[in-house]
Amino acid sequence: MINLFVYLAYYLLMVTIAVYAMDNLQASPSEAGLASGIFIVGGFIARIFAGRAIEQIGRKKTLYIGLILFLFTTLLYFGVSSLMFLIVIRFLHGVGFGISATATGTIVASIVPSERCGEGIGYYAMSATLASALGPFLGMFLNQRGSFNMVLILTVILLVVSLIVVFFLKVPDVELTKKQLEEMKEFALNTFFEAKAIPISIISVFIGLGFSSILSFLSSYTREIHLVDAGNFFFIVYAVFILISRPLTGLWFDKKGENFVMYPSFLLFALGLIILSQAHQGFLLLLAAALVGLGYGTFLSSAQAISVKVSPPHRMGLATSTFFSFIDGGIGVGPFLLGFMIPVIGLRELYESLAIIVFACIFLYYFLHGRKAKDGERLVGM
Repeated sequence: MINLFVYLAYYLLMVTIAVYAMDNLQASPSEAGLASGIFIVGGFIARIFAGRAIEQIGRKKTLYIGLILFLFTTLLYFGVSSLMFLIVIRFLHGVGFGISATATGTIVASIVPSERCGEGIGYYAMSATLASALGPFLGMFLNQRGSFNMVLILTVILLVVSLIVVFFLKVPDVELTKKQLEEMKEFALNTFFEAKAIPISIISVFIGLGFSSILSFLSSYTREIHLVDAGNFFFIVYAVFILISRPLTGLWFDKKGENFVMYPSFLLFALGLIILSQAHQGFLLLLAAALVGLGYGTFLSSAQAISVKVSPPHRMGLATSTFFSFIDGGIGVGPFLLGFMIPVIGLRELYESLAIIVFACIFLYYFLHGRKAKDGERLVGM
């Protein structure tokens, strides 16, 4: 529930902040884009440092810190008077989000029984999926029918409730040995990233790149192909199919092994991008949404489970932050890189090209992880 509220707070402001900056602070489109996107930068940086510190500070304390910072920076929006002040707040807001989201992911991974890792993390990931469908809708509705302050008030309420709920959480903290504590305090690469989580995280960069093309350019694409009405339902269908499939895919992950769900996830995501690139009717666009939900949605929760599964228990926080840092990097850098390709090849060809990249991830996954995975067994005891 906390993760649902944290992601709702993220989406509520993400879809309204650019409009607010242009309408109230006379920001240009590029400046408004910076005010929106700097949040991701703050979250990315926070995840790296939160993963390093979470086991030293304590998982529950880290969640408190993240939520308090998230709430405090939300309250600062009420006093925004300049674009620069807004950009600073957005960055700090992203830091609060990054700490909170990393803490919730680590806590879930620690309390889910090891033999139900895929299923448990799958249920947890459904909260972010639900937020991705409800958040943008609520944010735009409140902003259009009410005011930006109504969006802020709802965000504050969500975060206050989250802080109250944390009090009732029973979170097991890992007792670190003296050697482990000394290792975590060192300023070295392995104290910011979990090496065993990097192979699956590398794949997530390319998958994130593919998904960023949908997040950033779907609106432009649906206008170009005259399917705006169907496009309005894309993420609803996407979320519905994730919610329907998640209990099954999590169960299969645990019972039949990660390969049983990971290989189909690449195929379904690639097929969704292909159909999206060829869509001329609303039905095909929504079919693509369903396949993207089944493919990308399954990959996201399963790959997160793998990153935790292969890592030592005392580095669970680092494994979580490593995975999300990589996938956030792919999603964050994607629009910038892909933006250079669109004028050259066009949006249809862009989606075709990304389908090839996602399909190629099957082979990358096999060499980096799949060939070493054992069906229905954990690689490292938790």
